[in-house]
Amino acid sequence: MKKIVKWSLTALSCAALLAGCGGGNGNGSESDQGQAKTDADGTRVYSAFMGVAGKELPEDNRINVALADLVGARAEVTWLTGQTAKERIGVMIAGGEYPDMMDASDAYSQMVDAGGFVPLEDYIDDYPNIKALYTDLEWEKIKAANDGHIYAIPQFSSVKGENMETNYGQEAFWIQKRVLQWANYPQITTVDEYFDLINAYAAEHPETDGQPTIGFEILTDDWRYFTLENPPAFLAGYPNDGAAIVNPDTLEAKVYDTIPEAKAYFQKLSEQYDKGTVDPEAFTAKYDQYIAKLSSGRVLGMVDQYWQFEQAVNSLKSQGKDEMTYVPFGLVLDPSVQPQYKEVPSLNTNGGLGITISNDDVEGTLEFLDGILSEEAMVLRTWGEEGVDYEIDENGKFYRTEEQRANWRNTDWVDTNATDYGYLPAYKGMYSDGVNSVLPHEQLSEFQESLVDIDREVLAAYGHEKWSDFMAVQDPVTPWFPIYTERDSWTSSEPAGIAKQKMTEVKMKWLPKLVMDGPEKFEANWEAYMADYEKNVDYKVYEEKLTEEVKRRVEVEEEILEKLGQE
Repeated sequence: MKKIVKWSLTALSCAALLAGCGGGNGNGSESDQGQAKTDADGTRVYSAFMGVAGKELPEDNRINVALADLVGARAEVTWLTGQTAKERIGVMIAGGEYPDMMDASDAYSQMVDAGGFVPLEDYIDDYPNIKALYTDLEWEKIKAANDGHIYAIPQFSSVKGENMETNYGQEAFWIQKRVLQWANYPQITTVDEYFDLINAYAAEHPETDGQPTIGFEILTDDWRYFTLENPPAFLAGYPNDGAAIVNPDTLEAKVYDTIPEAKAYFQKLSEQYDKGTVDPEAFTAKYDQYIAKLSSGRVLGMVDQYWQFEQAVNSLKSQGKDEMTYVPFGLVLDPSVQPQYKEVPSLNTNGGLGITISNDDVEGTLEFLDGILSEEAMVLRTWGEEGVDYEIDENGKFYRTEEQRANWRNTDWVDTNATDYGYLPAYKGMYSDGVNSVLPHEQLSEFQESLVDIDREVLAAYGHEKWSDFMAVQDPVTPWFPIYTERDSWTSSEPAGIAKQKMTEVKMKWLPKLVMDGPEKFEANWEAYMADYEKNVDYKVYEEKLTEEVKRRVEVEEEILEKLGQE
């Protein structure tokens, strides 16, 4: 399953990239930090490429300018367009030229194998703000996963003090607020209860704004089909290890495709499809069609990660259809099972922002990154400028006026006033004053000011202060979590990588058929699916490879803890 940033600091061609991101080898004057390109005013400029889709902001963006004035440098950020990260970065590797900084996304292993990143382990201690992002144990874990090196700085794993999360951005069974309101806010624990509620509401509300109401939607477009295939792991009470489920006692990794919960879930979907609850176009629609349907307000529920449909939520809010936005539930099949949908911020040991070998000013780049991690810079990146973007009350608490909140809801205004540094290293949680959240939307008072009447009604009905309260946090957090980082490092030529690809092919072939053929053919289809799976997927080598990595991570953590205890 692909991962993407779960909290962003703002709303967010290859030849051109290579021509414009020559790692300091292009035009521009030499600075006292090395060969970094500089602006006319002497500000150092570093090129940065992010291997995910994003939006480029104007160079004279207000907060970018303020940050450059503060730290003496800035980044020119470009994003992935028209290709996969592996394709784009494969071209860079072939040409031997890179931007100064890069998040390689799915191509991280390619960059490491090609020697494209500068090892940073001998630099980190000299940059206190970077060093403070993670504990000694966490830095050692990164090195242990990369043959003793630090090739990249994880951007999204650092939490200072308390985790102040207010929204829920991960996977869940989502349901519209209007459905909960109509049913007088019932407790929903199981998949059966969830579909019973959706069907009851749809029976009384067959249309939404003149269009047919869709009871349950499934996103199956290309790699996004994980929303179809991974619910069995959650339903069985496992956290989002992604690649498999892991027995905490034996440390053995197992595929979740064959567990009883998988069969039960897909049988339930086949029944719901037969009833007309599941969208008949679910297995042919593209991602943009999925978003369009959610944005219309006629989809009552779905399984998804919030970041995949956030734009639809924003659209519904802009239309004044807040009652058609969604609430997350961590459902199970057996009510005695404890769900573990909600992840704690997990350390990504195989990815992040790296400095490339085309960069002639490694120390200057690290100085820039260290600078934008200072508390003063982080306040600029997240809250903006005092008196313009936020105010401070007599108790030192940050807040925004209604006019300021309106500005930050206006995407055109954000484009010229915010920063596009959301994929540069940062942290969340609380500032050192113990009063203010790093992220404005995680300041409880600001979050509550953003709520409309239906939001307040839903939260009050369930006895919660914020949306994240609906989901129980995974417990315990294991040394191997998340194990999908190992799977994502496999090449397509090694046995486990081949098994991974075959597994995807078999599931994409059979899971839609299991659902669409209905309950009468389900047993026969399931048997055929399992036979195909057994014949064509070498899942044993897949499991063995993951089990080996699980045990390695447990041993490494024990060794690191022992080492740190002796120092």
